[in-house]
Amino acid sequence: MDLLGIHHVAIICSNYEKSKHFYNEILKLPIIHEQYRAERDSYKLDLALPDGSQIELFSFPGAPPRQSYPEAQGLRHLAFKVADIAKSKHYLEQQGISVEEIRVDEITGKQFTFFADPDELPLELYQL
Repeated sequence: MDLLGIHHVAIICSNYEKSKHFYNEILKLPIIHEQYRAERDSYKLDLALPDGSQIELFSFPGAPPRQSYPEAQGLRHLAFKVADIAKSKHYLEQQGISVEEIRVDEITGKQFTFFADPDELPLELYQL
């Protein structure tokens, strides 16, 4: 088996319209496909990242909230590569999103910071 990269990350949200706005309008991820699945009363939204990977955004009625921030078992956070972390942080703050102070990864020496989506899913910006 030869893994070639990450195809997609699936996220379940509590408020579809709010999360759709966040990922599509604020993070500027283009919509590939949107589908309402009546049998599940569920939306599935495919969003594109520049490297070809995708985010699948799902809504499911009654989905339980995330257990803790950020140390629940399972996926810890989703990190996005950025060319200019200070500019990206400033942009998010202008959109009303709280962003932690920029820190330096002690192993790589690269800058990073965290923010959250509408459901408090931890998201990271990581300087190239």
